[in-house]
Amino acid sequence: MSSLYDVIPPAAGADVPVRRITVEVNGESRTMDVEPRLLLVHMLRQGLELTGTHSGCDTTSCGACTVLVDGRPVKSCTMFAVMADGKKVETVEGMGTASELHPVQEGFKQEHGLQCGFCTPGMMLASKALLERNPNPTEDEVRWALSGNLCRCTGYQNIVKSVLWAAEKMRNDQPQEA
Repeated sequence: MSSLYDVIPPAAGADVPVRRITVEVNGESRTMDVEPRLLLVHMLRQGLELTGTHSGCDTTSCGACTVLVDGRPVKSCTMFAVMADGKKVETVEGMGTASELHPVQEGFKQEHGLQCGFCTPGMMLASKALLERNPNPTEDEVRWALSGNLCRCTGYQNIVKSVLWAAEKMRNDQPQEA
């Protein structure tokens, strides 16, 4: 065995119950047959090969698996894929483009908001959701919004600075009303 698991095809004639779901992932409609017990994090990572979503604790404690479902931060390690049927899911791969970073991504770069990077995708998505709800958060509001995401490397100060940097950039990039 060369990995932590091997994909084994079902035995011939085995009845594996599946449900057809349609999910919009990063702006693209995806229809697939999934087992009802499949977790959203596994659908994203193994099924759709969007490996920016990390699986850390499998208990919602760390937040590494955070994605946005209809714009709200959700820990995908305890959400079944079938629960995303008909919803919009955004992963870190959907935040920016190949040529332009999202302001939150840019903030993490500018303010050194990451070290090992394992928690970073979840932190970025939780931050994006906060800034869409509150474009001018205080430091305490940023810390509260990120309280469900653990980082074992940074001590959070630069993460908070990154989010505040992104908030200012997003406010400054808004067209001014005449």
